[in-house]
Amino acid sequence: MEFNYKAIGYVHSPHQEAHGTPIQTGAAKDVEAEIELLPEYRDGLMDLEGFSHIILLYHCHKAGKTELLRKPFMDNKKHGIFAIRAPSRPNPIGLSIVRLVAIKDHILRIKDVDIIDGTPILDIKPYVPEFDTKEVTKIGWLEKNVHKMEEERDDGRFLLKKDGEDDRKE
Repeated sequence: MEFNYKAIGYVHSPHQEAHGTPIQTGAAKDVEAEIELLPEYRDGLMDLEGFSHIILLYHCHKAGKTELLRKPFMDNKKHGIFAIRAPSRPNPIGLSIVRLVAIKDHILRIKDVDIIDGTPILDIKPYVPEFDTKEVTKIGWLEKNVHKMEEERDDGRFLLKKDGEDDRKE
């Protein structure tokens, strides 16, 4: 079964390319960006300014070829694609929880941005801790590596090359 989605807006970010971009929002503290929502979706923003954080779902438009076993940024060992958060996936959908700073007309100012410039936004949802926070008892292979997040940056290993092949640095 196939699905078709269309962008509702685009990210304008200081991250001009994936290489060097923080790999999670926790490592992108205070990085500011804007979402330019397409004008026809402006009314959908009503009451969103009452939330401090929002969930962004987006299309990883520069993601390379999907492989079911990949080496993630914070480990030297391959893991299954569903056990890592790489952009090169069967459906290259990204998810980031960011701080909502302001909304003016159809422009959202956001912080803690780990998304590259020009990324198409698929959906925006309010983040509600009582709905979205879970008590976590284990984090798999990341248990030994999660401390690397602050320093780790995208090195291009999941990018689509200009000739259509992805750039593997494994």
